[in-house]
This record gives sequence, structure tokens and C-alpha cells, in this order.
Amino acid sequence: MNILLSIAFVGAWSSGFIGAKLGSGSASTVTLLMWRFLPLALVLGAVALTTARSSWRGLAPRDLFRQAGVGLLSQSGYLLTVYYAIELGVSSGTTALIDGTQPLVAGALAGPLLGVAVSRTQWLGLGLGVAGVAVVTTADAGATTGVAWWAYLVPFLGMLSLVAATFLDRRSRADVGPMVSMTVHAVTSAVVFTVLAAVGGGLTPPADGSFWTAVVWLVTLSTFGGYGLYWLILRRSGVTEVNTLMFLMAPVTAVWGALMFGEPFGAQTAAGLGLGLLAVAVVHRGDRGGRSDRGDLRARGARRRFAAAGPLTPRRSAWHRARSSSRRSERPVPAMPTGGPGEG
Repeated sequence: MNILLSIAFVGAWSSGFIGAKLGSGSASTVTLLMWRFLPLALVLGAVALTTARSSWRGLAPRDLFRQAGVGLLSQSGYLLTVYYAIELGVSSGTTALIDGTQPLVAGALAGPLLGVAVSRTQWLGLGLGVAGVAVVTTADAGATTGVAWWAYLVPFLGMLSLVAATFLDRRSRADVGPMVSMTVHAVTSAVVFTVLAAVGGGLTPPADGSFWTAVVWLVTLSTFGGYGLYWLILRRSGVTEVNTLMFLMAPVTAVWGALMFGEPFGAQTAAGLGLGLLAVAVVHRGDRGGRSDRGDLRARGARRRFAAAGPLTPRRSAWHRARSSSRRSERPVPAMPTGGPGEG
């Protein structure tokens, strides 16, 4: 059963990049994102006002404003750049790989920004990850015609937006449940993309059936499928299992994009994806080695949390509250789904 759930999760999460590719040919990025988030925000808003009202108790306005800021970075800014890159012609596999380096970059920046110790092994892993991205990006650029060189820089802006969201959320001391954060993020993104679509004249959806196919795909399969399976696997198998599965998204998306859209996938692409997976293995190995050190406990705990961080890591999640009542727990915190292409 766990194997089947893992396969379904990887497929549902990766489907977000494929859905973005499906919709990129029928409408502009902001139009697609507006119609993706409007129904999602309405559904989540209705749930928040009815069955999930208790999740909002004890939250101050500043907590909601912080979550709105996190949503602005982790969904609005991130999705806008990722979808735009795919619209410009960057392959879905390359975009997914660049997106997947976020945990490595966040772990490396934890040192200079927060004074957290980062091991040489983790720096080596980051270097391997960057090398893998360079190899795949070069292969993609060489096989694709008509794509401007600067288009490959756009996904990096989305990845950095996720990194900024991670650090912003880390500074929160509030106990924000997943339903609250997801609702605030979705409503924030719906407002942002509706305003952008209105300014650009893209409020009216196209009559093309492929557009609505992409919207239904993204809302049902990517968002609800990916998000639901995320929390199910998290409760059944734990943080390590989920974070390991997250790093399978790039190769799965690359193969999927090659089969469905004819995107380039040759030996160089395979080698780059292999470097990316090796980078993850090296970082995890460095993290395990760091846990056996006899150094400062607080530094070790901070290093573990950032090494285990996924696309977006809340300071305290519902999973974390259920297992520990301590605000200083040293256990790694699970990665919160971002609502991005990899999740919804």
C-alpha cells in the first residue's frame, strides 16, 4: 500500500508541471493562474467558514498577514515565474529540476543568514546540484530552438522566491495549521492573479477546451491529489520518506514531458538528473553525519531542520504539534506543500 501511495503522490505532484505545459499554449500565464486559483480559493474559503472554523482560533492578524506574505512568495511569485518559463519554452523537466534545488540552496544560505553551521559535505551536495542543473539546462537549450537564453534564468527567480518564503515562515512563532495556511495562500494568489489579469486584459478565459482541461487537471489532480497524498504519506511514513519522494519529481517530470510533449531527453539530460539525485544523497549523508557530532545542540538542531526542509517548511505544523508539545523540539519539520507546480 505504501508503494502505491508513493507512486500516486509522485505522479500527482509532478502533474503540476505537466498541467502548466498543457495550459501554456491556450492562454497567458496570469489568465491560467487566475482561473486555477479562483475556484480553489472559493472552495477553501467555504470550508474555512464552516467545518474548519476551529483552525483559526488563537491566530492574531499579524499571523495572517505573515501567511499572506509567505503565500505571495511561495505561490504567487513562484508560480508566476515557473509558468512563465514554461510559456517561454523552457522544458518542464528543466523547470522541475531548478525548482528542486530549493532545499539545497535554503540549507546553504542558513549559514551566512542565520549563523547555522553548514558542513563541507552539504556544500559539496549543493555544488553537485548546481552542476546537475547546468548540465540539464545546457542540454535543454541546445535541443530547443527559439528559446531566449534569459528564459532559463526565470525559474531561478521562482526558486529564490521559495527560499525567501521559507525564511519568512521560519521567523513565525505562531501555530498555523495546514488548512489555514493553504486557505490564506490560495486567497492571496487568487487576488494577485485576478488583479494582474485585469490589468493585462486577460480576465476572460479562452473558449479552447485544452485550457479548461488544464485548469481541471491543476485543481483536482495537482492540488487536491498532491496535497492530500502528501499529508497521508506524512502521517503513515514520516518526514524522511516524504522529502525523499520530493526529489523524484524532476526525473519523473522530465520523462513525462518527453513522452507527452516530445521535450528533449537524451544522455546529457539523464546525466544531469543523476547529478541532482547524487546531490540529494550527499546532503542527506552529511545531515546524518552531523547528527552524531558532539557540537552545540542548538546548531545541530538548526542544521537538521534546514537540511530536511522541502519546498516550504513551516515552523510548526499540525504534524509537529501532534507529536511534540515542546516549542524547542529538535525533530525535523515536514515540508509544507507550496501550491506550486509540483503540488498544485
